[in-house]
Amino acid sequence: MGRKAGYDTKPKKGPGRKARKQSEPVFPSSGDEESKKLSRHQRQRAKKRVLKRNKSEERPAKLQKKDQKLKNEEDVDDADSDQGFDSDDENQVTSTVEDEDLPLTKKSKMNIFGDSDQEEESEDEETDDYGVDGGSDEDEGDIIKQSKKLEKKKKAEEEAEDAYMEETAGKMAVDIPTLEEVEEELKGDKVDLPTVLSRIKDTAYVLAEFSKRRDPNRSRSEYMAIFLKDLCLYYSYNEFLMEKLSELFSPSELLEYIEASELPRPVTIRTSTLKTRRKALAAALIARGIDVDVIGWSKVGLVVMRTASNATLGATTEYLAGHYMIQGAASFLPVMALAPKEGEKILDMCAAPGGKTTHIAAIMRNSGMLVCNDLHRDRVKALVGNLHRMGITNATITCKDGRTFPKMMPLFFDRVLLDAPCSGAGVISKDPGVKTRKDLKDIQRCAHLQKELLLAAIDATHKFDGQSGYIVYSTCSILIDENESVIEYALQKRHVKLVPTGLDIGKPGFVNHREKRFSPSMNLCKRLYPHTYNVDGFFVAKLKKLANGVKNAAEESVSGTS
Repeated sequence: MGRKAGYDTKPKKGPGRKARKQSEPVFPSSGDEESKKLSRHQRQRAKKRVLKRNKSEERPAKLQKKDQKLKNEEDVDDADSDQGFDSDDENQVTSTVEDEDLPLTKKSKMNIFGDSDQEEESEDEETDDYGVDGGSDEDEGDIIKQSKKLEKKKKAEEEAEDAYMEETAGKMAVDIPTLEEVEEELKGDKVDLPTVLSRIKDTAYVLAEFSKRRDPNRSRSEYMAIFLKDLCLYYSYNEFLMEKLSELFSPSELLEYIEASELPRPVTIRTSTLKTRRKALAAALIARGIDVDVIGWSKVGLVVMRTASNATLGATTEYLAGHYMIQGAASFLPVMALAPKEGEKILDMCAAPGGKTTHIAAIMRNSGMLVCNDLHRDRVKALVGNLHRMGITNATITCKDGRTFPKMMPLFFDRVLLDAPCSGAGVISKDPGVKTRKDLKDIQRCAHLQKELLLAAIDATHKFDGQSGYIVYSTCSILIDENESVIEYALQKRHVKLVPTGLDIGKPGFVNHREKRFSPSMNLCKRLYPHTYNVDGFFVAKLKKLANGVKNAAEESVSGTS
């Protein structure tokens, strides 16, 4: 146990820790004899202020007024920060500066007397950075003026350099072989593809400014023939499709379009608003390791940036639950142009595999009546599966020829969406076989079918009643024969007119093209290209039905002349 300690017998050595008292503070004397010394930096700033004040007195009256306004603002700021500045400190500062024969105003004295360490540090940083004392408005003005002068000088030098490069490039002769030499080269068994690609770029460079860069002894048609032959060989196009594309674009833009068509488009998905919201879907996919970003011009679209190795877009829980549909971004546009409303009767004439159909049903909130039709039974199976997975309950599926709807259900629908079958010239990245498979007969066959389907869609729609009576026509082709020509045919045969699509992206349709002349309202259509919007090539037009029946010959002639 040990012996008991005798605490009572121990003497106390002194006051305890809590009983100790802090000694009285000793304040430094504030006599005039101990004046506060200014640093070298502060003395230099005082000199500069005095010199600038003397200069400002010699300036014109207008400039003095501006300076007076700036001084008044500075005086207000200084008055707010002038706390704790007594007369003794002022005398000390004044006496120190007077030793150097520098007259000081109250404003300059207050600026010199800096209580804040942060202000001194910032002043030192300005001095170190620029090599001069900073902090005054005129110094900043001088620096801004000098920087503007330097920018102008640099810009003038760049313009002179660009002009020199342009002049030098114009003087350089681009050596392009003749058409006969190119044909002989392409007939050989071994073709040097890097040489062909180099010749393609050189020819595009010459054609961009043909009058300056041409060979005086050669015509533009010869250059174009060489350019198209090289493109056909290098990118595996047939001559017919390449000529059709060359009619739409300039040589440089044609090269951009072809190169963009060789690359795949970004993977995009559309949120089903019947079951979730885009924000919640994006969070769920990101949690699975699938990085997504929103599409700016769509309220339901997401673009997939990266997919984890253990995640598949078509096998996630959200996909199987019908929260989203894997769909190209350009396919959103026809439904956005259609603008369906709840409770309406709508026909999707070529519905399979169901991307646009489920989009329409989601906007209608499963209300009204949605007729989904497709001619091919194999494609109808995919349509049925997607409708069940997405939870669509207001749809009726038919497998009929779309041209028979005016007889089965005449003037029945409020709105009709016709995503017509086409050559697929806008989706070459998905189907490279289009480059060699399509010819003139295929384009004419598609155009004839598209005209018949569009007239049937118009006849199946009732006339405009103030709310409904619209037809949206779309194709995944960029050829004029399948787009503007088809719309022009419908304008001549039926009582319809083009109206704005309401889309934020897309280039206007062609009003005239080569020898063809279309309606002035054709610019209301929208054209999309892979090299401009990074989406599939697409065409969208919106028609409003004005009256039922067929136009007679007199009306057609009047509309054609107008």
